[in-house]
Amino acid sequence: MWGARFRGRLLPELERFSSSLEVDFELYPYDIAGSIAHARGLAAAGLLKPAELKAIEKGLRAIDVEIAGGRFAFLETDEDIHTAVERRLTEITPAGARLHAGRSRNDQVALDLRLYSRAAASGLVEAVAGVVDALAAKAADHAGWPMPGYTHLQRAQPITVGHHLLAHAEPLLRDAERFRHAYDAADEMPLGSGALAGSTLPMQREVVARELGFKRLTANSVDAVADRDFALDLVYACVAAAIHLSRLGEDVVLWASAEFGFVLLADEIATGSSLMPQKKNPDIAELIRGRAGRPIGSLVALATILKGLPLAYDRDLQEDKPALFAAVDSTLDSLRAARLLVERLEFDRERLVAVASEPGLLATDAAEALVVSGTPFRKAHEEVGRAVRAGNLQPPWSAEVSLRKRNLAGGPNPRRVAARAAAVRRQAVALRRWSGTHPPALPK
Repeated sequence: MWGARFRGRLLPELERFSSSLEVDFELYPYDIAGSIAHARGLAAAGLLKPAELKAIEKGLRAIDVEIAGGRFAFLETDEDIHTAVERRLTEITPAGARLHAGRSRNDQVALDLRLYSRAAASGLVEAVAGVVDALAAKAADHAGWPMPGYTHLQRAQPITVGHHLLAHAEPLLRDAERFRHAYDAADEMPLGSGALAGSTLPMQREVVARELGFKRLTANSVDAVADRDFALDLVYACVAAAIHLSRLGEDVVLWASAEFGFVLLADEIATGSSLMPQKKNPDIAELIRGRAGRPIGSLVALATILKGLPLAYDRDLQEDKPALFAAVDSTLDSLRAARLLVERLEFDRERLVAVASEPGLLATDAAEALVVSGTPFRKAHEEVGRAVRAGNLQPPWSAEVSLRKRNLAGGPNPRRVAARAAAVRRQAVALRRWSGTHPPALPK
């Protein structure tokens, strides 16, 4: 790859140290698609003859089949997936030696990573939609089931099961927007930037961008090969989603405990104990909670790699992929597990009604009833507080009546909850529809 500039090879030990093939192997579909588009750009610039373009495209498709079928013979000298594909292409056709004209591995890697990031962001949006839809469907079924709401992990006021479940759906909807933002951040075409200063060849960047469905071209060749902000955006979106899933997992863990007793764990989402025969553990919820550490670690790792790097490209950027891939893979796994968990949650209505009927949950209702009759709120607060302390609080109505009275936008009124659940399900459909068209089909 380095041509005649070097007489000797890198030490074998350092070849292993510098190789990234095991990690960036995941980029092979994008490397092949990007190479096909680059070849078509070279042909449009008159730098490849039609027969050469045909031979290159045929060779790249053959390589795709070889890799997908596990028949590709990697060599120890294949430093990364990009050099492996190009090496094999030159074995298949002499025209392969022309493919790298006007292209550096720097902008090639940037292109592949942007293609991957677009696809990953789209897949994550679809996975978020699955969890959101499961939460909203379950919320619709339990829109009027009363339960205690909590602050400081202390029983506070009555809400409904559906309202609480939708409180987990809302941040995930925001996460979907973060993933769509990450998609847009990656939707710039860097190829043609070369190592850092473009090329003296008449590169047809617009042709390549159209082939790959990119919305924009990168505006600065130095920034194009150095930029990994789009990867940071995607990893941060993974962090936010993982945090929100962790909070959902925590609620399920609490609800499944004997102390709460709000949910009954189906066998399909629980595990037992190797020692205690009676145990039924919420391991899936706990793992969702624990796996948040992976994308959080990836964000720290990627930010540390990027901090203080001089422009333009530095080999440190090779380390961006382990962090990015780990964040994406872990978050996808957690989203899929969370959907299955939510779909199989069973709530104990009798237990929920009993706990939601605790008089103290209506203390604020009692104070507000006094406000309606003309008592200043602070005086009403003191009066009800004294009644609570004395153990003679008289709630003005039941939890069910309280919930009906909370008929304001965003509140736990059962009709409001049912309407919001239906709206959230429609949003999930829209997210799936968006994911179905993003990213566009890659050249074959």
